[in-house]
Amino acid sequence: MTVRPACLDVRCPLHDDGGVDADTVSPWAPVDPLGGVLGDLRMHGTFYCRAEGTAPWGLEMPALHGCMSFHVVTEGSCLLEVDGETCELRAGDLALVPHGRGHLLRSGVGAPIAGRADLLPQEMLDPHYSVLRLDGGGASSRLVCGVLQPEPHGTAHLLDLLPPVLLVEADGAARGGWLSVLLGMITDEVRRNRPGAEAVVTRLADVVVIQAIRGWLETGGTGPGWLRALRDPQVGRAVALVHQNPGAPWTLDRLARETQMSRSAFAARFTELAGEPALRYVSRWRMHLATVELARGARVGEVGRRLGYESEAAFSRAYKRVAGVPPVSVRGRPGAPAGPAAVSGP
Repeated sequence: MTVRPACLDVRCPLHDDGGVDADTVSPWAPVDPLGGVLGDLRMHGTFYCRAEGTAPWGLEMPALHGCMSFHVVTEGSCLLEVDGETCELRAGDLALVPHGRGHLLRSGVGAPIAGRADLLPQEMLDPHYSVLRLDGGGASSRLVCGVLQPEPHGTAHLLDLLPPVLLVEADGAARGGWLSVLLGMITDEVRRNRPGAEAVVTRLADVVVIQAIRGWLETGGTGPGWLRALRDPQVGRAVALVHQNPGAPWTLDRLARETQMSRSAFAARFTELAGEPALRYVSRWRMHLATVELARGARVGEVGRRLGYESEAAFSRAYKRVAGVPPVSVRGRPGAPAGPAAVSGP
């Protein structure tokens, strides 16, 4: 007879098939709210290019809706230009362009652009990996470039808050040596093309992006919005509690009590840091979770019940008020532009 450990029967509130106790938190729910958000980050499309150029050289990365790009300089340096802004990348630096914007890479100011990277002649080592060479006869630069496609619903609320470029300088990336290790593993998997290589590479890409976002957060580069709220000990605790147990009957009084603040002080501080009132944030977070589950095919009434709504009609009204569309329009459609992802950030 096989005995299953009791802990395997414990499920998080949003995925449990039974009723939800508003005061019960799953042991699997992340204590760190940012950890829970980053845990949703998944890629389902990747392409890598090893670019080798001698100055002067330049290339255009086309706009790719729903994608993000990263560039790591492994030798020399180059300039990255996005939306008219220019930043210099030196050996070891990582730049993440998270919003699918077109951008330019060039050896220096005024270096000619040879053309779009996807249209230039290159050596295809694999359907997902190529080598691009540009010869200007001068100083050499080498880069590893990647194009990634994140799952839209899992982290749209996070990705929308990111700046046009996230730059992780070599000093920060080198502290743990994580960037060189990850790139080495990606390169090895792509070159050897073993069974399951694509799955491994996409998971490694998840980590590259997560590390880039973490590096950005560690620099304090969080403006108004819920990311900024996470950095506050008291408001951050309230956000963590909402993330852990979204279906609880949250009220302003209860959240203030959990953070040991007065109702008025908590309300003012939450709005100041997050850019929106606490209960509006609770609604938006619930609808974000609902969008993820509905896109995966969950039933509307079931999702509403898990999130604390007494009836399917009540949940549908709340969802449409926040997302602008009825929940049935999202169900089973991972690419549907609905839910909090379609709502402007604070």
